[in-house]
Amino acid sequence: MGRIGAGRILTGRMILAGAGLAAALPACAQYVGQVTKNVKDAPELRAISVLEWTGEAGKPKTSRLVPVAVLDQGKLQDGGIYLARPEPLALAGEVEYELDQNGKAIGLFDIENSGREQGAWVGYGKWKPMPVAKAAPVEKPHIDDIENDEPVLHRKRHADDATGGGDAGKAGNGSGAGPTTSGPAADDDPDRPKLHKKSSSEDAGSGSDSRSGSGSGSGSSTASAPPDDPDRPVLKKEKKKQPEPEDVGHVSSVEGVTDPDRPQLKRGKSNADSLQVTPSLMGLPPDMQQAVAVSDAKTHPEHPWTYTWADPADEEKMKAQLEDAARDALGIKPPPPPAPKKTARKTAKPVPPTVPPPPVPLDNEQFRVFELAYGSGATLVLSAHTDGPAAQQKYVTLIAQPDLYGNLLVLLKNVTDGASLDDTPRMRLVDAVDALADNRGELLFELRGATQRQFALYRVLRGQAEKLFVGGGESYGAASAQ
Repeated sequence: MGRIGAGRILTGRMILAGAGLAAALPACAQYVGQVTKNVKDAPELRAISVLEWTGEAGKPKTSRLVPVAVLDQGKLQDGGIYLARPEPLALAGEVEYELDQNGKAIGLFDIENSGREQGAWVGYGKWKPMPVAKAAPVEKPHIDDIENDEPVLHRKRHADDATGGGDAGKAGNGSGAGPTTSGPAADDDPDRPKLHKKSSSEDAGSGSDSRSGSGSGSGSSTASAPPDDPDRPVLKKEKKKQPEPEDVGHVSSVEGVTDPDRPQLKRGKSNADSLQVTPSLMGLPPDMQQAVAVSDAKTHPEHPWTYTWADPADEEKMKAQLEDAARDALGIKPPPPPAPKKTARKTAKPVPPTVPPPPVPLDNEQFRVFELAYGSGATLVLSAHTDGPAAQQKYVTLIAQPDLYGNLLVLLKNVTDGASLDDTPRMRLVDAVDALADNRGELLFELRGATQRQFALYRVLRGQAEKLFVGGGESYGAASAQ
């Protein structure tokens, strides 16, 4: 999971110890076992948010993070206003969120800035990929020459080798009578004369002296250049002196201004470090995508929410029943065909059975099946609406579970239309999320009205779908349970 800075959140929190515990220390023999609470059982600190973006996942064009709830001391708080000093705790700088789809991590989102859009706090940041664990370096096995019994081939040394030494002399002649090194001996005598190769300047000087007939004599053997004469003329190309710059200030004239000394204000470049954030998402575009974002002080394993059917045919059967219930709720289910009339005459021709019309298609249908706890049954969620103008559309959202006999049991039904969204908002499923850190999933819905919206968490347990939490103040509208 992502990380909320524990030091930032826990600042100012006071943990009070019971005074009765200190008073009962002399009588500690009455209590057997551990008295203090285990740290692992301490309440979780977790933030639940929704990342909204347009464009490609991982490389969004625009994005924003909307806080929903903060779990602190086992209680859900409104993430948009909880500990706002000045920004809410869920949008504090350097808070990292883990983005999940169906319980699997798809990336990280780091909060770098926050602001208010249409009266609500949102966070800005950057989408980062999940870190990949580095492979451990392969250690090469250490081979000890002493313990290794494998034979090793060595090159035989000869007498004419350049390297000297006792081993070389022994290898050059079998008798080992004396050194046979061909290299130069070590120069131990500093007064010993040395032979040096004559330089090219000395060759030129000796040649000229021999041609002039004065080759004898020690002074004429060297033809070194005479010492530098400071008064000797030297041919050098005279460098042109660059003209010295005039000490005059150039002032650009301004139209309509006669004072040349008037100061001018010019726009400069800012030296502030720019934030590496994605441009903010504005409004509710039709191509907007949503994902659950969780920031937790602890690390939890992934928990996929997909339900696996024992028989794939059961899924199609349950989906057909749920679609039939949705059409009935929207009022677009065709009436059953009339029963054939009975005729008294036996000779009359039998009436062919009436073929029912095809079912009315559901627009923008979304169907998901969840396993909200390990070993639990299937929880089905279907959302759809009718076709037509936005003001005349009807919306439906159903939460259902199959009973022991394979029949569909609708736990919650939400029906509204385009003209009543502010009174009864439409429910749009975001995903399942473990909001209470109890390894059980809750259904996160967006309650979208005509001019406002909220996010709500629903818990499905014991054949009931209850609203666990709603962010953004008091909930508006109501969802009918059935």
